[in-house]
Amino acid sequence: MNIDSLSLKELKDLQSQVAKAIATYEDRKRKEALAALEESARQHGFSLSELMSVAATSRTRKPAQAKYGNPENPSETWTGRGRKPRWVESALKSGKSIDDLLI
Repeated sequence: MNIDSLSLKELKDLQSQVAKAIATYEDRKRKEALAALEESARQHGFSLSELMSVAATSRTRKPAQAKYGNPENPSETWTGRGRKPRWVESALKSGKSIDDLLI
């Protein structure tokens, strides 16, 4: 296709077709991948929804128990995961060690 020989209307039509193809590309590929997964699950004797429900339930974990407590306010605790609470930061700055805050 020689785009230099196209008229302005033909170029704009081509541009809109390309934009539409780009916009729907990911959706088409996602549908193709889903169909391939469903076929693979079917070949193994399962439905895709059965496999997905098993995968979703296996990821749950129980909440972590608190390992550290604020000596000045027993209702404030921390599991040791994630960002340190302000009371832990201030206790460490005041010279306490993290072991001093263990429950």
